[in-house]
Amino acid sequence: MSKLRVAASVAAAQLRHDRARTLLAVVGIAVAVLSTTLLASLGYGVFQTGQQKFDASGRDLWVTGGSLSEGPGGFGTSITDSHITAGDIESREEVQSAVPMAFRAVYVGNGSGEMQTLVGVGVPGGGGAVDISEGEGFQTYDVHYAGGDYDGNMTYSVIIDTRTAEMFDVGVGDTLNIGGSVSTAKNHEFTVVGISSTFSSFLGAPTTTMHLSELQRVTGTTGTDKATFITVDLKDSADVDAVERQLQQEYPDYTIRTNDEQMRAVLQNNAVVIAVGGALVVLAVIAGFALTLNVLSIVVFQQKEELAALTALGVSSKTLVAMVAGQGVLLGAVGGLLGVVVTPPFVVGLNFVAAEIVGFEGLVQAPGSVLALGAGIALVIGTLAAAVAGWRTLRTVGIDQLAR
Repeated sequence: MSKLRVAASVAAAQLRHDRARTLLAVVGIAVAVLSTTLLASLGYGVFQTGQQKFDASGRDLWVTGGSLSEGPGGFGTSITDSHITAGDIESREEVQSAVPMAFRAVYVGNGSGEMQTLVGVGVPGGGGAVDISEGEGFQTYDVHYAGGDYDGNMTYSVIIDTRTAEMFDVGVGDTLNIGGSVSTAKNHEFTVVGISSTFSSFLGAPTTTMHLSELQRVTGTTGTDKATFITVDLKDSADVDAVERQLQQEYPDYTIRTNDEQMRAVLQNNAVVIAVGGALVVLAVIAGFALTLNVLSIVVFQQKEELAALTALGVSSKTLVAMVAGQGVLLGAVGGLLGVVVTPPFVVGLNFVAAEIVGFEGLVQAPGSVLALGAGIALVIGTLAAAVAGWRTLRTVGIDQLAR
């Protein structure tokens, strides 16, 4: 214990002696910790954001058309005869509601002649499916789809998000041209009846939301009655797993998933992105260790004369390595603390950038577990790097003494 106390005292004295080198080492470790915590926060935030969005949907089951790699938004290929299929599912005793929805690329313009490609969302009607922040929203259900035919009146009503409103400088009561092609858009003028971030926050993109049949009309999919998926809300007494199995047997050509299963399937569809994120975390740790090792190697090597003198006085190599490792512990603790402290401000900044670029808020999240991971990595990196640097320097000192 006395040797350890001596080693710790000498380590602290050496760090105080050259504060410039100490500061450089602390900053190097802090950068390694910060890069690791930010990348881990991004991975955690992506998963949590996906979970929150699916939970917020309030749906128990998702009916998709099959392979995730072939469909829009990670939901599979389109479902045909969606109105009929949704009606058949909703007629089941355990089902509260079954809602077909569609995502389509649409051209949008404000009469100036310039068109932008946005995400068009089709829903049967208003109700609780769309949260309105301005305006009244849809006042009717999907009247254009009347009794199985597309011969009802079109409401020509559209709900947009704030990004679309800013893009075209429009608000409630203004009009937008929307269609599946530029020519179609010029012939269909919709009136903005509400502002909502419901789907833009889910998709992370500007959206225009209209009745499903009207979206199908302007995108030319009325003949097949295409929808991207059908969301199913069950009654409180229903067994979700049992209904899932029954629906899967009844609709073998479609894929039936629970909320959690659908989210995992979407994440698996983006496995390459997740793998890249994981690789970046590993590389950040490796780069942080290499940076810290180089910095501490310089710090320790510049103490070569002092270490040689202590060796000549009979101080054992274990004690000297412990002294150098003690410097690593101190540097790791301070650098780790600094990296953890600056992580939240960087998270706020990255969230602002992410919200501006991709439309998602709170995409980067740094829970206590991530910060603890960063602090632990700092201590491990500092201690191991210092020990390795000390061992390498002591070998050099020993060789020099033998040469003399």
